[in-house]
Amino acid sequence: MRRILSILTTTLVALTASLCVTAVNARQAESQIRVLVNGRIWTGDVARPWAEAVALQDGRILAVGDRAQVVRAAGSDARQEDLAGRFVTPGFIDTHTHFARAGELLLGVNLLDVSDDTGLRRRVGEAGDRLPPGSWMVGGDWGAYDLESDWAPRRSVLDSLTGDRPALLNKWDRSQFVANAAALAAAGIDPATHDGLLSREEAGRIYRAMPRPSFEQRLAEARLGLWDLVRHGVTTIHDITGAGAMRTYQYLKARDSLTVRVCARPTLDHWEDLAAVGIVTGYGDEVLSICGLKGFVDGIMGNSSAMFREPYRHMPDTRGRWRTMMSPPGNMERLIGSADSAGLTPQIHAIGDLAVDTLLDMFADAIEQNGPRDRRLRMIHAQVVEADDFRRFGELGIIAEVQPYHAIDDMRWMEDRIGSRSRGAYAFRSLKNGGALLVFGSDWPGTNAAWYPADPVLGIYAAVTRKTLDGKPEGGWYPDERVTVQEALEAYTVDAAYAAFEEDWKGKLAPGYVADLVVLSEDLFAIAPDAIKDVRVLRTMVSGRWVYSAEALSP
Repeated sequence: MRRILSILTTTLVALTASLCVTAVNARQAESQIRVLVNGRIWTGDVARPWAEAVALQDGRILAVGDRAQVVRAAGSDARQEDLAGRFVTPGFIDTHTHFARAGELLLGVNLLDVSDDTGLRRRVGEAGDRLPPGSWMVGGDWGAYDLESDWAPRRSVLDSLTGDRPALLNKWDRSQFVANAAALAAAGIDPATHDGLLSREEAGRIYRAMPRPSFEQRLAEARLGLWDLVRHGVTTIHDITGAGAMRTYQYLKARDSLTVRVCARPTLDHWEDLAAVGIVTGYGDEVLSICGLKGFVDGIMGNSSAMFREPYRHMPDTRGRWRTMMSPPGNMERLIGSADSAGLTPQIHAIGDLAVDTLLDMFADAIEQNGPRDRRLRMIHAQVVEADDFRRFGELGIIAEVQPYHAIDDMRWMEDRIGSRSRGAYAFRSLKNGGALLVFGSDWPGTNAAWYPADPVLGIYAAVTRKTLDGKPEGGWYPDERVTVQEALEAYTVDAAYAAFEEDWKGKLAPGYVADLVVLSEDLFAIAPDAIKDVRVLRTMVSGRWVYSAEALSP
């Protein structure tokens, strides 16, 4: 965790220059035929899984194959770029992001792994340098990675770091809040008589006093988010998208500055509004579209609100909780069935074993109610599955949208909370064996209890090794649930494209497909699994344009 955030902080220093290069590249017309040669190219195409060269024109792939064949097909006027033997894959598709929240954390203050004054000074200072004038410093979620600590920020320290900028910080579990003098004054609380440690009611007063972030701030957050994605090789995101994020996407798209493709996922309770104006799954274009509606059955493991059949070990008085869409009884069944009948695709969050089983029943009812068709229903997370439920994924044709990095982060407390039920947690191999189509995502930037990086390379490492970044446990956590490198790559590319009904034009490197690809520093198939975590993204291409480059290619 500290390693990831340290790297992120360091690389943000170079952001301004990187964004300028990206913006210029994103506006360049790529009408000339180009050929990327001398690569070790995994295409994702079962008809031709490996190639040496790929020819591109106007953002699409003209030819893929051995060098001589592709150069001949491209013609004598084609410009060649030497990959220098680098490993190439189709662009990574992250099937689970929270883009707006990620931008807030990247621009603002992230204290998830902070539990002392030294870390506070560093992170608050960095955030103060990034935030635009007039904006507030909000959130932080301190202490998520040191649950035994009782440390909390002091107002005196916060005042010395933030000056006139209002700041309201909270602990990861929202049990503590601290405000600086400027935030107290903005809410009509006299700083001279208050130590900054807030009750929930006082924190609520300050939240209500906050101005809404400006559109300029949202754009700054978005640009940081886009940069974080492309530097990790992500070329498409499936994103839970509110109205504000959709406006930001449209603004950037109109200016040719949206450097990843976006499959937007409004929430399931808006299905009637979309259906009323004729919107169905796939509405939009190749850059910005609607690929599903997101719903929620239960809570999350981080705060022990995922819904289980039996109580938590560490909290024997609770089994979790149902989310709002589950009320009143029958509401979620109605939402799923109605959206499905309208041609929209429910994609539903379910984590605890009871939640997973309940959602499978609801999907089965919708399929029976609306009849057979190519619907591609998704269960998001499918995090803890009972043994007799794995086969139901295959029987019902349910796509399991899972996040491999969750496994190696959550294992720090998983068995303490649910004991032997952990055998069915993040059970990627069992899901595949049960017939589920497995697609991978990050859940970037995570929850109030965890930071999940937008890095498919770490996702592949997690899925293939089931070890933490420092190599624990030896042999992997429930190692029989590992998948192969090829299976992990497919879950980030061809299978992820299929899950969004986009398999005819995206997800593999084949003639006619969009030229979305990633150049990596090492061949994932040739190195030891434990070394995968150290592989770097060298270049990222979207629609035939380099949107990120850590090194130049030789002409």
